Amino acid sequence: MATINKFEDLEVWQKARKLCSMINALTSSGDFHKDFDLKNQIKRSSGSCMDNIAEGFEREGNREFRNFLSIAKGSIGESRSQLYRALDFKYIDQEQFEKGKTLCEELSKNINGFMAYLKKSEYKGNKFGEPAEQYGFNKDNKE
Repeated sequence: MATINKFEDLEVWQKARKLCSMINALTSSGDFHKDFDLKNQIKRSSGSCMDNIAEGFEREGNREFRNFLSIAKGSIGESRSQLYRALDFKYIDQEQFEKGKTLCEELSKNINGFMAYLKKSEYKGNKFGEPAEQYGFNKDNKE
């Protein structure tokens, strides 16, 4: 397992960032750009995923991190639902929808798997004074 030094190292955060970028591109033009409510809602929900992963990681507790990952997973479901609305309103085409939906589904599965891994882990978190290195985490950026 690779050592995790910061939330930017997490694959789930990287995918969430990719989703945010994709959503921003989809909402930046055409009729989607003019639907302020849906545009803002889908940008907030995709951003919420990314931000909750980061916030949970920075809290430095396993149980708390899992809670934030659960919130992030819910935000991905919200984004996926909003992609359906965008498709139904003809703001995006089928190909754009499928790309976004697939990324949302992958991210949701990845988050779920990460939550399961953390639940099985004996590591409680840095705030409990445990040596993170033995669990593959390195919050002090030591090599």
